Amino acid sequence: MSIKLAVPCLLLLAAPAAAAEALPAAIAAPGETVVLSVHAEGAQVYECKAGTDGKLAWAFREPIATLLAEGKTVGRHYAGPSWEDADGSAVVGKAIGNAPGATAADIPWLKLEVAARRGNGVLTPVTTVQRINTHGGKLEGACEKAGDFRSAPYSAEYVFLRKS
Repeated sequence: MSIKLAVPCLLLLAAPAAAAEALPAAIAAPGETVVLSVHAEGAQVYECKAGTDGKLAWAFREPIATLLAEGKTVGRHYAGPSWEDADGSAVVGKAIGNAPGATAADIPWLKLEVAARRGNGVLTPVTTVQRINTHGGKLEGACEKAGDFRSAPYSAEYVFLRKS
């Protein structure tokens, strides 16, 4: 193999390791292997509800997003939180770690442990899901009427991992 080919290959091999090191400790998954990484475009849905203090405020209800790889739809993300691949395999996660988004308008980065799965396919071996590189998704401001809904557009990267 020539040096011209070797250097780009080494850079490609080093990229995932460098990306993993850059993650906040609260959401890192050392020793786990990437199964799938996708881009999500969608919305975080909020409902106007009375808080413990009796005041109305926006409360997170559910995500609704399309999962994309190389510009093609490969799955969807919805309440659970659940992720479903086009092959029918799906996982449900439980948040076990979080880190702030890049700006005040960005939802947090998350580390989720797979709590349930169904079907056979690409998501079958997944044990951990990371939500990173979030943009948007937070809803601020007062709500006027209990039961009202509002959505905040967001995008994120979801990385599906398995224990080695």
